[in-house]
This record gives sequence, C-alpha cells and structure tokens, in this order.
Amino acid sequence: MLHMPHQPLQVAAVPPQRAPAREDQAGPWHSEAVCRRDEAGLFFAPSKEPTAARLSREEAAKQVCARCPVMVECREHALVQPEPYGVWGGLTAAERRVVLARRRRRDIELKAASQAGRIAAAG
Repeated sequence: MLHMPHQPLQVAAVPPQRAPAREDQAGPWHSEAVCRRDEAGLFFAPSKEPTAARLSREEAAKQVCARCPVMVECREHALVQPEPYGVWGGLTAAERRVVLARRRRRDIELKAASQAGRIAAAG
C-alpha cells in the first residue's frame, strides 16, 4: 500500500478572501460537505471570468453539490447569511437572490392572509 502524504483539506464553501467560519458558526454540516475535497475555484468566480466559462464552472460546481449529503444545510446557510458570492447548496448568488425574494413575497402574503383572517373573525 502506498503512503500518500497528508494534504490539508480545502474548504471550497468559503471564498478565498474570507476566513473560514468557526465550527460553531458554520454548524456540523460543514465537515460533511463534498466540496471540501474540491478546488475552491470551482465554486467562486475568478475576476473578469467570461460568461461561457462562468456558466460551465457553475454547472460543474452544481454537479458537486448534487451529490452532497448536506446540500440543503449548505443552501440554508447561504440564504440565512446571506452569502453574496459563489455556488452554495447548488445555487448561484443570482439564484439565491430569487429564492430570497420569493420567500419575502411569501412571508408578506402569509402575514396579509393572517391579518385578513383575524379581521374576518373579529367582524
């Protein structure tokens, strides 16, 4: 059996310009993330990346996310933070903005429906 030298794991779910979150901040899901074994550059765009290259890279990152056992936890982390860059939980930053906008709309609609129900019950 060949002895492979130990190489530190890269945490691909953290942009290079940011320090990794402490375990108590990131939650236990972080240590189970498949992206820990992949290159961080796959999940975060280099500066001035051409559109075709970005789309291809994002698709490759999403494929990694698709086989990750903690994809949902990662996605929720990115939505709660909110993470402004990179692919997190199988979603790009633009896709996460859409999800957050839909959630805000849903919350407003639920609040309005709840208030209408209270008014009808009181009347």
